[in-house]
Amino acid sequence: MSEGASEQVRGQVDAIYHSDSRRILATLIRLLGDFALAEEALQEAFAAAVAQWPRSGVPANPRAWLVSTGRFKAIDELRRRIRSDASRAALADQLGAETDDPEAWDGEQVEDDRLRLIFTCCHPALVPEARAALTLREVCGLSTEEIARAFLVAPAALAQRIVRAKARIRDEGIPYEVPSRAEMPERLESVLQVIYLVFNEGYSASSGASLTRADLSGEAIRLGRLLVGLLPEPEAIGLLALMLLHESRRAARASPEGDLILLEDQDRSLWNREQITEGMALLRGALLSGRFGQYTLQAAIAAVHAAAPTFGDTDWSQIVALHDGLAQVAPSPVVELNRAVAVAMRDGPVAGLALIDPILEAGHLADYHLAYAARAELRRRAGRTAEARDDYRRALTLAQQEPERRLIRRRLAGLPD
Repeated sequence: MSEGASEQVRGQVDAIYHSDSRRILATLIRLLGDFALAEEALQEAFAAAVAQWPRSGVPANPRAWLVSTGRFKAIDELRRRIRSDASRAALADQLGAETDDPEAWDGEQVEDDRLRLIFTCCHPALVPEARAALTLREVCGLSTEEIARAFLVAPAALAQRIVRAKARIRDEGIPYEVPSRAEMPERLESVLQVIYLVFNEGYSASSGASLTRADLSGEAIRLGRLLVGLLPEPEAIGLLALMLLHESRRAARASPEGDLILLEDQDRSLWNREQITEGMALLRGALLSGRFGQYTLQAAIAAVHAAAPTFGDTDWSQIVALHDGLAQVAPSPVVELNRAVAVAMRDGPVAGLALIDPILEAGHLADYHLAYAARAELRRRAGRTAEARDDYRRALTLAQQEPERRLIRRRLAGLPD
């Protein structure tokens, strides 16, 4: 194969790693029952692809080939360790006795492996903080630093959570399976939280050069659909509605140059009406159940925005009322912040500042750049330019995403001297 063709194949391997590596890892964890062994097998499989595919060509089903190759690499590794641990010999024999047909490692079962892995990572034996961190790391491939920013904790502490969670799954033999219907409700809350966090990282990346990561938000929506099909509980339906309603704005949220466009400035003709229609229908079903919670209420807020023909037509009184309900079922400083912004839109910037100032003074959102950016905007509108400048500068030191940083710089530059 020519050098140019080899480069093309390596590019295909990179693309498959980007799009499918977490699905392949989930399947390898199911097959091998060991996180570390599966991660080694994943890397070995892709290394084999880089070495072999330029000579033999890309297989018809690359994902199945990679799963099968990874499994064989793991069997070989287990057999190398036989002398030190007899139990590994039995596991190697068991794995070797399973089908050798690569096509068996693809299809609906493999498609659902990430959902199985999410439920494994969200097992009640794990502490809540570890459940979400482990799932985001292993299922979605987020870096430790990205997850730490999502949880507002130090990367070292987050890494320890993940290590301890993996050890507990191994030591307690937590099964890799979707729980029974009777067990499902107690684990649903953690699963919903994880899917929502994945979506948020895809909808507005916590760091980096890009505003969004379409692969993550698309994966979260796919997992949300799987979950609703498996367990059509109102909050699962509400979460899917929320994700669809937010995702409908993707095309309008960034300029061709990649700059962030705020909601008030978006071209609403670019919003995806098909996703809005589906999200609205799902939301109605969740609300009619009467058994909904924070995700359904957030979807209702998104629906108010989706229903407004222009930003000026937004029903801010309804949004404030929905935030009042959200503060009751899921109180948090971020919910209080968002409610304060809605109050400012309804009653003016001074009313919003009266609510935001105590939140920041309490120190709850000291490292949250959006809190300072929101207060800066309200101070700017209230004519408190010097204070707005201080808040914009603080937000700029905390923001990690380049499109947000560019927007903050533009706001700073636009302030009068």
